[in-house]
Amino acid sequence: MKTHGSAIWSGGIKDGKGAISTRSGALQAYPYGFASRFEGKPGTNPEELIGAAHAGCFTMALSLILGEAGLTAEKMETTAEVTLDKVDDGFAITAVHLILQAKIPGADQAKFEELTGKAKAGCPVSKLLKANITLDATLLP
Repeated sequence: MKTHGSAIWSGGIKDGKGAISTRSGALQAYPYGFASRFEGKPGTNPEELIGAAHAGCFTMALSLILGEAGLTAEKMETTAEVTLDKVDDGFAITAVHLILQAKIPGADQAKFEELTGKAKAGCPVSKLLKANITLDATLLP
């Protein structure tokens, strides 16, 4: 399976404006920029989108793992807090803290901890955040 997201940008880093879109149309030319990323202004930012993706991925992975253990969640709610820090050579995502609230009939604390640990380690977004990322870039005329 392959899917995609896209971004456009015009201008400098502080005065520029961008827009992010997804293949599904969930985001269609949704605004982002310096002010929404660093100053709390309206719009989205890459870290927020990574947080949403990570929360969704982790929760789906946990649902799968629960099913394999013969359990079904009545409700799971996950928040992923993404930390962007200034580092020596710029900025870096240094941490993602997953916060889960779940109602899972039949699960005890030990099994819950075991299964949530598996989901945290095994969801594809968790793996991506640990991956070596490569790039093929083409400059068009």
